[in-house]
Amino acid sequence: MKKLVLLLIVFSLSVITSSAQTKADSLRADSIFKSLELQGVEVVKQKSLVKSDIDKITYDIESDPDSKSNSVIEMLRKIPMVTVDGEDNIQVNGSSSFKIYVNNKPNQMMSNNPKEVLKSMPATSIKKIEVITNPGPKYDAEGVGGILNIITHKQGLEGYTATFTGNVSNRGAGGGTYATIKSGKLMLSGRYNYSYNDSPRSYSGSSRKTIGNISESSSDLESESSSKGHGYSQFGSFEASYEIDTLRLLTASFDLYGGGSKNDGDGSTLATSPLTQTPLYRYATNRYSKNNYSYVDGGIDYQRSFSVEERLLTFSYKISAEPDKTDSYTNYLDMQAADGWEDFLQRLKNQHNNGNEHTTEHTFQIDYTTPFSKIHTLETGLKYILRNNTSEDDRYEQTAFNIGDYEYDIDHSSHYKHRNDIFAAYLGYGLKLKKLSGRLGLRFEHTLQDVAYKLGRGDDFTKHFNDFVPSASIGYKLTQMSNLRLGYDMRIYRPGIWYLNPYIDDSTPTNIYQGNSHLDSEKNHSFNLSYSNFTPKFNLNLALRYGITNNSIENVVKMIPDTQIPGLKNPTGKDVLYTTYENIGHVQGAYLTAYVNWNATKNTRVYMNNRLSYTDMDNGGTLKNHGWDLFVYGGAQQTFPKDWRLSFNIYAYTPRVTLQGRSSSFNYYQLGIQKSWLKNRLNLTLSATNFLKKYKTFNTTTEDAFFHADSWSKSVNQSFSLSISYRIGELKASVRKAERSISNDDVKGGGNNGGENSGNAD
Repeated sequence: MKKLVLLLIVFSLSVITSSAQTKADSLRADSIFKSLELQGVEVVKQKSLVKSDIDKITYDIESDPDSKSNSVIEMLRKIPMVTVDGEDNIQVNGSSSFKIYVNNKPNQMMSNNPKEVLKSMPATSIKKIEVITNPGPKYDAEGVGGILNIITHKQGLEGYTATFTGNVSNRGAGGGTYATIKSGKLMLSGRYNYSYNDSPRSYSGSSRKTIGNISESSSDLESESSSKGHGYSQFGSFEASYEIDTLRLLTASFDLYGGGSKNDGDGSTLATSPLTQTPLYRYATNRYSKNNYSYVDGGIDYQRSFSVEERLLTFSYKISAEPDKTDSYTNYLDMQAADGWEDFLQRLKNQHNNGNEHTTEHTFQIDYTTPFSKIHTLETGLKYILRNNTSEDDRYEQTAFNIGDYEYDIDHSSHYKHRNDIFAAYLGYGLKLKKLSGRLGLRFEHTLQDVAYKLGRGDDFTKHFNDFVPSASIGYKLTQMSNLRLGYDMRIYRPGIWYLNPYIDDSTPTNIYQGNSHLDSEKNHSFNLSYSNFTPKFNLNLALRYGITNNSIENVVKMIPDTQIPGLKNPTGKDVLYTTYENIGHVQGAYLTAYVNWNATKNTRVYMNNRLSYTDMDNGGTLKNHGWDLFVYGGAQQTFPKDWRLSFNIYAYTPRVTLQGRSSSFNYYQLGIQKSWLKNRLNLTLSATNFLKKYKTFNTTTEDAFFHADSWSKSVNQSFSLSISYRIGELKASVRKAERSISNDDVKGGGNNGGENSGNAD
């Protein structure tokens, strides 16, 4: 009995012990689960910087840490299908003929001074940049490479917000502010930026060898020069929107760009005989120039929505004005000449050149978009542009009797008016069917160009153009993350005032420049195939483009006796280089671009943006050239604890093919360190560019059957900068904008790569 009681006691104790252990284990597990529940699970989502649609690619500038310190032109190097070389010349889809829009509207200032404006514009003012590779029929027919649409306005919330920025470097300084406020149905937004540039002294030189027909009027040249300058730029904008009711919206905008620069330089030139290698003449030069540019435009849009989703009716009006002014002085010193060359040097008279150009433009537009049968969309519209350009180029020569006094040189002065009227109508059709989407469009444009000369050599003329411009694109959604696109479009260029101006610039008598008032518009046919796959971890965009252009407008350099240049004062019969614009004939090219972005971890990003192209150029005569070129851009960004960031970028390109030679190769690298405080309200960035070597040298070759010319330039590309930005306030609603607005992109700009109007997007 005692044994039984003892067994029961042992059993009871074991049960109690087991129960206690089970309860302890249960409490421990419950504690662990509660701990896990309290700690939660951190889910990190990496935002993709690139988005692909059927007709465009969008790069999220605002989400890229490098935007805190870089300018807009530096950020362009990261964008798929866009390349920027060492001299800041821009290409889209392998072409320097493209359009730039700002907030869905074209801007003449971007056309005439693209490099200057984009270099002075801080990337902190940009939300995103869209690359429209297949512009639809609603866009003007200009732009071979496509359209860049720079979106500057940020999304926010109810209330107000303001951001203040400042930067200083060994090349200058700048600052700006952006602010938005919303009260009820009214919302206002404005920004202002100012920048000052102090360019270090740069150096350049050239040599020209005569080949082929060598005579006593021929000469070989060697020249060197240096220059230094400084300038400023400023730009601002104001936008407002008022929601009359849920279906009616009124928006208005005003933009102002402006700036100026002053430069002075000196140089020397030596000419020798290609027959005897003896000196023929020599002289030195001293130059001073200043220029001022500005651009003002404003517009108003009325948008009417309907109960049917996406049905819109928009009425728009836009006015813009662009006055530009240049003023320069050229003095010739230490002139010496051998027998028979005294008359050539007599043309070297001290000069004062004054130029004024002004453009005024009025645009009226109506757009209507409506869906039907759920999967179909129809869009149509009318547009009228009235554009008046005036150009006044005046020359004054110093008299031999009164040093310091200048007399008006009517023979080398030119005044003319250029009126450009454009009427356009378009019809477009869109389809969205499950994984398939497509667009078809046809645009008709009638253009009237009327040029009247008030002073100087030139014949008045009037030209009419009638162009039917088709476009088509189709896209297929392979998966939720990948797309395949195929497109065709036709684009045209009409020569702008810069190409038509017949003013003879012989301030350097051995190199004479003149526009061509008899140019015709050019047409380009382009076929595009692209594949994109964008995930939070990995982004890939591959694009293949083939384009063909007939009668493309290019500058052509010839060695001819100066007696063959119509309108040249006091010709001597000596050989000179004469540069003008011509419809050279036939240009075709194939371009393969590849963009890769890999988010290796939540704190590490690696990216590349490359382009391989082949170009064939032929003027139907003696001028022809072809070849390959490669552009490579890559970089990495690393985020460290406590909001520290490090980035490194490098790019390089091989020499590019031109009609009469090749441009220079180049390489570039940049290191940046960034620190953020106060939940990214305060940002400080230190950056260094090309910090291992102060100067970079560019080389260019130009030749034909009669001469070979090499030119070089050496400038400071090394820079060190400090940037700071601070944001105050909160905002909860963006400025509403009409979904259709005026976009003028019909004129080819002049004089530099990337100097054309540029574009916009949906």
